[in-house]
Amino acid sequence: MDTTTYDVIVIGAGPVGENVADRVVQGGLSAAIVERELVGGECSYWACMPTKALLRSAAALRAARQVPGAREAVTGDLDVAAVLSRRDSFASHWKDDGQVAWLEQVGIPLFRGQGRITSARTVEVTGENAVRTSLTARHAVVIATGSGALVPDLPGLREAAPWTSREAVAADAVPRRLAIIGGGVVASEMATAFAALGASVTMLARDGVLPLAEPFAGERVIESLRDAGVSVRLGAEAGSVQRDDDGTVHVTLTDGGQIEADELLVAIGRTPNTQDIGLDHVGLTPGAWLTVDDTMRVVGEDGAPIGDEWLYAAGDVNRRVLLTHQGKYQARAVGDVIVARAKGEAVEDGRWGRHAATADERAVPQVVFTEPEIASVGLTAAAAEAAGLRIRVVDHDLGAIAGAVLQAEGYRGDARMVVDEDRKVIVGFTLAGPDVAELLHAATIAVVGEIPLDRLWHAVPAYPTVSEVWLRLLEAYGR
Repeated sequence: MDTTTYDVIVIGAGPVGENVADRVVQGGLSAAIVERELVGGECSYWACMPTKALLRSAAALRAARQVPGAREAVTGDLDVAAVLSRRDSFASHWKDDGQVAWLEQVGIPLFRGQGRITSARTVEVTGENAVRTSLTARHAVVIATGSGALVPDLPGLREAAPWTSREAVAADAVPRRLAIIGGGVVASEMATAFAALGASVTMLARDGVLPLAEPFAGERVIESLRDAGVSVRLGAEAGSVQRDDDGTVHVTLTDGGQIEADELLVAIGRTPNTQDIGLDHVGLTPGAWLTVDDTMRVVGEDGAPIGDEWLYAAGDVNRRVLLTHQGKYQARAVGDVIVARAKGEAVEDGRWGRHAATADERAVPQVVFTEPEIASVGLTAAAAEAAGLRIRVVDHDLGAIAGAVLQAEGYRGDARMVVDEDRKVIVGFTLAGPDVAELLHAATIAVVGEIPLDRLWHAVPAYPTVSEVWLRLLEAYGR
């Protein structure tokens, strides 16, 4: 078995693993990356990019229909084949040639196959034809294997071959009837997409729609989904599933009700891809989420780093925040801290330090690309109160902003800022409305920068833009 040594070995070549390896190489160390599927990971082929491609065409059509003059120019409905074709292009037709070429360009060797940790700083890769290669790291091994869709142990569910997010995103045809178990981000976005593409959608949202967001966000999305013809069944819970020989899926609810569909999407959460990566060889549990400190070092149950501090985990696998951009943020921190430790340089791991992922707890931005879009950063009002903060909540009607009136006829939306009254800074911000995604970064900067409200008052929004909501919120706060 061949053995090769690098400074850092990264298991997983999704956006997180790629960014870790890139930061390490930029820092002057060598890095190798191991991948068992497609280089580029979930985000490139089954999540971020293709899902937004599925959603964008319908959003653009809705926007045109809300503006007189443009509305009259719209003469037809969505071209489903064209939407799916555009989706395919954004998924690179499920080929990773471009991503592999980038790795070659920046000098990061790729080892295709299943990577398993066999001992401290050693990873064995089982590749094509069971050929094994041993890789040894001088400084660190980074686990960036991500997560997969959670499929619960529901009677008949696995036998019914349900869709997960992967099958939904890569579907080559739109089912006539689609049932969705779940009410979170994936469920809400896929309900929005497939309803727009012509499917009859039923959503079984046991815990509500977007239950972790501000309540008004979920309420807006429920209203919009129902207006689009989606049957949103709040509180409904699947009890068992059966697929007939003709392909029809029968979902029996715990209250005895029945749902029939041509396809069933399960979107209730994620599970870590750690089952077969050798965790048992370092005293950890295969299939478990990994716990890390703020520099992404894996720690054991006692909170101490594993072994002599060579093992790191970034992205979904550490369960801090299951979002691509936060995983890439962690990747930048972990890549840089590995370089710093290897070179004996100072480690900045304090609050907001270069090598600490502080934003994971205080300033996570997220956009849900439903209709309307939901954009948020930081804490909800409920989360802020649970954290023991003394807060004040300020709300404003987005539809009353001059820029929103120009944006679309009948523009409807909401904005909320959550203020820490002791420090007079914003700790949470949520927007619900058409095209609000691009407004989010201003709020993220305010939260991360902990900008005092009396200074934020001097950040004058341009008129007439939807961003004028900042002025209105600050005026309301000052009353």
